[in-house]
Order: sequence, then structure tokens, then C-alpha cells
Amino acid sequence: MAGFRIASNTTALTAYNALSKLNAQTEKAQLRLATQKRINSVSDDTSGFSIGKSLEAKATLMKSAQKNVGSAKDMLATAEGQLTSIRDQITDIKAKIADSGNAAAGLNSLQLDIKALADEIGNSISNTKFNDTNLLGTTAASGFAFQTGAASTETLTIDYADNIASTYNASEAEVNALTSSAARADFTALETNLNSFETAVSASLGKIGNYMQRLDAKDDFLNTAIANSEASVSRLFDADMAMEQLNATKSSIGGQAATAMVAQLNFAPQQVMQLFG
Repeated sequence: MAGFRIASNTTALTAYNALSKLNAQTEKAQLRLATQKRINSVSDDTSGFSIGKSLEAKATLMKSAQKNVGSAKDMLATAEGQLTSIRDQITDIKAKIADSGNAAAGLNSLQLDIKALADEIGNSISNTKFNDTNLLGTTAASGFAFQTGAASTETLTIDYADNIASTYNASEAEVNALTSSAARADFTALETNLNSFETAVSASLGKIGNYMQRLDAKDDFLNTAIANSEASVSRLFDADMAMEQLNATKSSIGGQAATAMVAQLNFAPQQVMQLFG
């Protein structure tokens, strides 16, 4: 009979071990309730911890990529606004050229007006910038690269201004050729180069529209991917508060019962003293 073993009270030791496990379960449930996390250390769920941290890292990288997409959109919007203004100025110049076909027109005044408009276009091409990056000049011809995904290889190169500066320079040369004694033929020659420049501006605006569509699609994808990654991380790391409260209560009640039983079983060997009465 185990109750009469004085040297080793095995039943009390077994009850004590059960009490220790219940206390550990209570502490784990209470810690999860306090932190609101199911995984508080790698030992809680080794594989879940590894997967969750990997998903967290990817979500962080995708958020950075999403900021890049936003910057690319802002850059394109800046370029679009200036190119739209330039296109309107081209229309104004072409109107002046049409006016030169009037025999009563003052060609000197017209060439001065055209020169002023052309200078403003040139100023726009030289000084349209986004965060100190020129958007329409010769340096813009090579395009701008943006990382649009979690991997460094997921990039989009935006090249919409490859012919803007070069075609403007040809038109500017014709504008500078206009003098106070300019003839109707000089205005006609300018119109030919101006048409090429207008075509380049229109092509650039079309490319900007296409890139905006692509960036919108990437933005939508990143929104979905980030939401799904964060949902997966939540399932792995976040505690089920209702369940943990039940576990804490269950383990606490069990611990109280186990404590009482340890006390009773620890006292049981004293019954052997009755044999010496």
C-alpha cells in the first residue's frame, strides 16, 4: 500500500508533478492573455514562428514597395501636369503661326510672342523636377527604375520622355531662326518641327497613362498581398482571447484541486504511526 511508504511517497510526487504542469499551463494562458500573442517565444511553436517571421518580413518589404509605387505615381502626375501645359503652349504657338498667314499681321510681334512661349517651354523642360530629379530633360530619356515588389528584382522602369528634349531642341532652333524680318516661309518651317515636338509630347502623355494603369494594378495587388500576409501572421501569432481565458480558468481551478490533493497525499504516510500505538 503506497500510503504506508514513508521513504518515498510516490502518489504525493505524482500529484505534485500534475500540479506543476497545471501551474505551467495557467502561466502560459495568462501570459498569452497579457501579451495577446499565441507565440511569445520560439519554443511555443518553432515552425509557426519561422513562417510568421518570414511573412512579416515580406509584408514589410511589400509596404516599402507600395510607397515606391505611390512615389512613381506622384512623379508621373507631376510630369503629366507639365506636359499638358506644354501641349497647350504648343497650341498657342501654332495659333501664332496661323496668324502669320494674315497679310496684315505684324510678323515681328508674332515672332516675339512665339519666342516667349518657346522660352517658357524650354524652362519647363529644364526645371520640371520631382525630389530634385529632372523629369523632362535629357537625363530623363534613360527612364526611372522603381522597386514594385518584395524582391529586389521586381522593378518597373518608367521611360516616357525619351524624345521630349531632342525634338524640342529642333523646334527651338527654328524659333531662334525667326528674326524681326521673318517671312511667312520661316513660320511654316517652324510649324513642321513643332508638329514633331507635339507628337513627342502626345506620345509621352500616352505612355504616362499606360504606366499609371500598370502602377494602379501593382498597387491593388500589393494591397491584397499585404492584407493576406498580415492575416496569416495574425492567425499564427495572435492569441484566441476567449479560448485562452477558458484555458486559464480551467488550469487555475485544476491547480487549486491539485494543491489540495498534494496536501492530503503528503499527509497520508502519517497513518503508519497508528501501527506503533
